[in-house]
Amino acid sequence: MELFQVLGIIIVALIVLMFSPLLSGAHCDTMDGPTAADGKKALESNNINYALKWILPKYEEELRTIFEKSIKVRVLSPEAMELADRYFMETLVRIHRAGEGEPFEGLKPSGTPIDEKVAAADKSIEVGNLSPLDGLVSPQDFPELKEKFEKVMALKDYNINDIQAGRAYIEAYVNFFKTAEGEEHEEMHAHSHGHSHEYSH
Repeated sequence: MELFQVLGIIIVALIVLMFSPLLSGAHCDTMDGPTAADGKKALESNNINYALKWILPKYEEELRTIFEKSIKVRVLSPEAMELADRYFMETLVRIHRAGEGEPFEGLKPSGTPIDEKVAAADKSIEVGNLSPLDGLVSPQDFPELKEKFEKVMALKDYNINDIQAGRAYIEAYVNFFKTAEGEEHEEMHAHSHGHSHEYSH
C-alpha cells in the first residue's frame, strides 16, 4: 500500500509541474541536458552519486529521500517507472536551480532547442578541443576560455563515488559554460558586490 501512496504523491506532483510555465531556461533545464541525464543514470544504476554532484550538500537529504521513493516505485510497472523517473529528475533540476538562487521553470522536453554556444561548448568537451567554439567566442575571451576548458578536461575523469571530486568537476564545467556563453562578464557587472551563484548553469 505504501508504494501506491508514494506513486499517488508522484502523480500529483507531476501534474503541478506540468502546469508550470514552460519558459526558456538554462541548459540544465532540459531532458537532454546533463543534469537530467545524470539523474537517469542514478536511477538506472541505483547510484545517487551521479546526481549528488549537481546539488549543494545542504540539499542532499531531500534528494536522497526522493531517490529512495522513486527507486521503490519504478519497479511497479513501466508507467510507474516513467512517472517515478520524471519526478526524480524534476526534483533534481529544481534543487540544482535552488542552489543557483534561480526559480525552477519546469523541465523542458527532449528536442528543446539550445543556444549554439551551449551546443558548441558541449561538443568541445566531447572532442577534447575548442574548435567547435571557433567564431562563437570573441578572441579576447579565448585565453580565459582555454584556461577553464583545460581545468574541465583535467577534472573530467573523476571517480563517480567521490562526491567532492564530482562537485569540483561540475564547478569547473559550469564556469567553462558561463564563459563560453558570455554570462560571466555580464554577472560580474551585475553582481558588483562579488556575490556569485554556485553551480549556476
